[in-house]
This record gives sequence, structure tokens and C-alpha cells, in this order.
Amino acid sequence: MKKLVLYLVVIIMASPLASASNSLEDFGKKKVELGTSEGDAEIYINGKLIGKGSAVVTVPSDDCVTVIARKVGFLTERIEFCNKKKMTKPPKTYYIEMQRDDAYDASIQTDIANVDIEVKVDKMEKDRAWKLINQIVLSYIDVIEMTDKETGYLRTAWSLKTFRQNTVRTRIIIKESSSDPLVYKIKLVSEASGLPLVSVKSDELFKEWDRVLRSYSDVVSEFQARIK
Repeated sequence: MKKLVLYLVVIIMASPLASASNSLEDFGKKKVELGTSEGDAEIYINGKLIGKGSAVVTVPSDDCVTVIARKVGFLTERIEFCNKKKMTKPPKTYYIEMQRDDAYDASIQTDIANVDIEVKVDKMEKDRAWKLINQIVLSYIDVIEMTDKETGYLRTAWSLKTFRQNTVRTRIIIKESSSDPLVYKIKLVSEASGLPLVSVKSDELFKEWDRVLRSYSDVVSEFQARIK
């Protein structure tokens, strides 16, 4: 009896009726042949990586999918395809012209960001060194938020720069770590939000960035060269 039942199941699954039933899953789906201007750009559908440079995007019936194209140095591109009634149907092909990331181009990757770098003063008097430190700081960021000559502490206000898909804030912090010998610690703080038009006060949106805006790339080397 069990063999007979199994035999009947096999016959039914192999029948045209079963094939038609299976094809119902594909009924109403739309496919989009997607390409990007950057051959190695990563393509994601609903957060899942499906290819690089090109991919076939399947949009289920009565549903939408979000496609993201991403590459370092380029702006992230997002497009939504919907396959619903009373909405524009997905195109058969779609091409994404990726654009350069202006925040990336305006910055450099560096190991000097967000770390304390010691500068030892060998010959210069403390008063002279402190005055020179202030001059250097003000040549990069013209607002000092806190300063204390006695303790050798200085912190600038945040300097904010907004880009198309990012907001970057930068500040300089100086700390006297030793009086004999006289040593200062210089920190160039660089943080990014990954979003445009973010308030400089939105601390929760900013994270340390391993890049520094080019306008601040010489800060540490200038301290090292002039404070001796």
C-alpha cells in the first residue's frame, strides 16, 4: 500500500498540472537587468549582496525591492523597484551612473586621526611654546572653546563641513603630558556622520573617521616641525 501511494505521488508531481502549479510562483514577477558604471560596485537587494557591476533584479508580484549600489570613493546609490497595481512597472533594464564621493575626495586616509601624538619640546621656553601652539591652532580652526595655560590644555570648537552624503566635524586637542621634559600631546579629532546636514551638536550621530579633511592633513606635522 505504501509503495502504491508513493507511486501515485511521483506521477502527480511529474504531471503537467503539477508543473503549472510550480510555475505559479513565478507568475507576475518582473525582472530588471541592472548595470552600474563601476564594474566592481557591490549591488545589494534588501541588504543582501547579489553581484558586482551587474545583476538581475527580481521584483515579486505586488511587492517592492530596494537596490543599493556601493563602492568606496563613490556616493551610495539607492533605487526602489515596485511591482504593484496603479504603480509604474519596473523597467526591463536600468543603468546606474555612479558619482564620486565629495567627502572622500576632500580627505585622506591617515593614522594620525583620533590618536594622541607626542611632541617633545627640547629647547624652546614654555611660554614661547604655548604661544606658538595657539598660533598654529588658530591658523587651522579660529575658535578656541577651552584653554588653560597653567595646565597646558587647549581644545578648539568643532569645525563642521557638509557634503552630499556626509557631514564631517574636526577639532584639535592639546594636552601637556609632562613638564620635565616638556611634552605635549596633540590630537586631531575627525568624526563623520554618514549623513548630510547633521547638526554639529548631534553627538550620537557622529563616529570616529579614519580619514582627515585635506585642509587639516598638515596639522600634526606642523607641530612637530615648529615646536622644538
